[in-house]
Amino acid sequence: MASRFLYNRRAFITLLGCAATTWPLAAGAQQAMPVIGFLNSASPNGYAPMVAAFREGLKETGYIEGQNVAIEYRWADNQIDRLPGLAAELVRRQVAVIAAVGGNNAVLAAKAATTTIPIVFVAGEDPVKLGLVTSLARPGGNLTGINFFVVELAAKRLELLHELVPGAIRMAVLVDPANATTESTLRDVEVAARAMRLQIQVLHASTSREIEVAFASFVGDRPDALFVGNSPFFTVRRVQLAQLAARHAVPTIYQDRLHAEVGGLISYGASMTDAYRQVGIYTGHILKGANKGAPS
Repeated sequence: MASRFLYNRRAFITLLGCAATTWPLAAGAQQAMPVIGFLNSASPNGYAPMVAAFREGLKETGYIEGQNVAIEYRWADNQIDRLPGLAAELVRRQVAVIAAVGGNNAVLAAKAATTTIPIVFVAGEDPVKLGLVTSLARPGGNLTGINFFVVELAAKRLELLHELVPGAIRMAVLVDPANATTESTLRDVEVAARAMRLQIQVLHASTSREIEVAFASFVGDRPDALFVGNSPFFTVRRVQLAQLAARHAVPTIYQDRLHAEVGGLISYGASMTDAYRQVGIYTGHILKGANKGAPS
């Protein structure tokens, strides 16, 4: 099957505006070279495009890693229980700002670790609902960032998958139980499935081996199509997912174009790389002590 993706780069990313105040830099920012903390729940080998985009955003505000800014990277390698400790390390390091990315779990860990260091995040669902900010217009506190609209588009992704395979009745839904958005995603998908009179089979995977096992179940009980939920781990394992979907000839939809770029059939959602670039821009503006409004 030929690869295809549906994608609108701008429509589904919301930049959060902020109150007309400035953030004083944390103690670590008094150094000649400010230090940024980069907290991610996944692993670096699958996130190279996003890290490059983050650096590009920093560059747009005049910051280049190794020249006038340093970045302390902390990767949890999909071991979510490591995130609180990694966030605490960055706080002890007295970084000037924390970029909490790679899933809601990283954002929540950063939020719990500090109320004073500015945090810039990418959230996979409504940040107000998650308790990250007071409102989209005026986040308040020490957090601001981007709503990636992952959960909000879950039902639409299922609808598009059904349009792609109109005769489909049995839909498999692959989710990562360790991901903070899984519960919300399943709730919205199940509601949408009932409206379309679809049967849902939920499969769980938090390791590469569990992904293999999930697809192996298709041999005896093959679904008509597959919906892959959002997860930083699935982003890292996107090549494995695309190859297994092709091997089993299962039409599959994903949440980000990165999956389509490695052979996935279809994706629908915002650009993750552009979201990271925006986080870099936000971070650069905060380092300059700029107004906390959305950067232009």
